[in-house]
Amino acid sequence: MPKITPNLWFDTQSVEAAEFYCSVFPNSRITNITHYTEAGPRPAGTVLTVEFELDGQEYLAINGGPEFTFDEAISLAVICADQEEIDHYWARLSEGGEEGPCGWLKDKYGLSWQIVPEAMAGLLQDADPARATRAMRAMLGMKKLDLAALRAAADGTAG
Repeated sequence: MPKITPNLWFDTQSVEAAEFYCSVFPNSRITNITHYTEAGPRPAGTVLTVEFELDGQEYLAINGGPEFTFDEAISLAVICADQEEIDHYWARLSEGGEEGPCGWLKDKYGLSWQIVPEAMAGLLQDADPARATRAMRAMLGMKKLDLAALRAAADGTAG
């Protein structure tokens, strides 16, 4: 099986973005930086790509120019063990960005993220359709997901 590496297109912020992402996630690091040569299309010596790892997952960031920007058609999901992790990643990744609905946000570079509790799938796929419906309704009313509130909604004890 070939290796799949997400490639993120930036105008000129690939190093800044990679450094930011590595500061957010544990066990993360920049592994390589390449530069444009005299062949262009950008000035020789300008950063071309940044290879980095976020907790073992490899990414490539390219300074490709302003022609393409991120949109919500693709996002990176951060599956969190508990509310403390949700709060941490929500706060860090939304710094200078924009909060969205249902656990989605855009970071300061415009990249979309989903900050989701690992319990979310179980709540939305509960064998009891009424529990799943209540959890879904609660989620649809939230920006940052509140795990306790989602569980209370599923249980029918939300106030």
